[in-house]
Amino acid sequence: MMAAQFPVFDGHNDLLLRLWMEQPNTSVEQVFSGLNGGHLDFPRMQRAGFAGGLFAVFVPPARYIAEMRGITPDAAQALHDPLQITHQQIDLFYRMVDASEGRMRVCHSAQEIAQCLQDGTIALVLHIEGADALNAELEPLDALIARGVRSIGPFWNLPNVFGEWVNGRFPGSPDTGPGLSEAGKRLIHACNQRRILIDLSHMNERAFWDTAALSNAPLVASHSNAHALCPQPRNLTDAQLEAIAASDGLVGVNFGTAFLREDGKRNARTPLHKIFQHIDYLLTKLGEDRVAFGSDFDGIDLPEELGDVTGLPRLMALLTSSGISQSLAEKLAWRNWLRVLNMTWGN
Repeated sequence: MMAAQFPVFDGHNDLLLRLWMEQPNTSVEQVFSGLNGGHLDFPRMQRAGFAGGLFAVFVPPARYIAEMRGITPDAAQALHDPLQITHQQIDLFYRMVDASEGRMRVCHSAQEIAQCLQDGTIALVLHIEGADALNAELEPLDALIARGVRSIGPFWNLPNVFGEWVNGRFPGSPDTGPGLSEAGKRLIHACNQRRILIDLSHMNERAFWDTAALSNAPLVASHSNAHALCPQPRNLTDAQLEAIAASDGLVGVNFGTAFLREDGKRNARTPLHKIFQHIDYLLTKLGEDRVAFGSDFDGIDLPEELGDVTGLPRLMALLTSSGISQSLAEKLAWRNWLRVLNMTWGN
């Protein structure tokens, strides 16, 4: 196995969802002894040079709960309380940090992340994917921020009180419905006021442009790719990329095969080079300071050449052998995320 050349700070993973779904058969302690399957656990993070990232709290649909836990739809619906599930996953987040015995640290600032990188401690940032736990009056936003939330993506793959998601099929445009609701616009303002990162991934095109018009923060899509290379509706058009560049924002490249391939298929036999192609394209559109990684580990199907987090050194080796300089590789691996988080959050 290749040794890690660069620490990698990653923009999106679904480890918390996996831990929540697999209860009681999987515990946070197993993150440190090693999990069966999936993409992330502590031993593999260490081998890969995974330095941390944004850990998503996500409320799955009831049908997902029924399927993953092997329970009836009625039983799954009874469990489907978005606010309760959100707090349960945040509880798991802090239990994992406690079980790490100092090997992981919760971060609220770019400076704290940089300190973790220096110390060799894995930096954890709490992110909400799909703000279903909030109501139209934005309750309990401040309580969630008090628990450590530093980033919010208003949508996942279902509509909510804040607007519509990207609901088109492959191949297709991200222009799939109306934009932000009035509550959605209030959420954007509230996040700006509180210096919370707003994640554009899963927004349809009209919601994207509403956010671009309203927000005074850099535009960030934590786990999305180039629509010109893969016409998945969740990927970003050239016009959207131009707006992200103009805001001095960032795109985290999604490693999922369905977001990489020209045919949009979930096919593990996708060459690792497809990730490089999206990175290279985004660099031409955004510049070298605005592209990073947003793997979507534990939430997608990966190329088999990558496999799991331990494939990161292979990816970095591919980038450098393809002409990416050492300094640009470091920007892609962690510096660009720290730059945009510092701009968004402040010191």
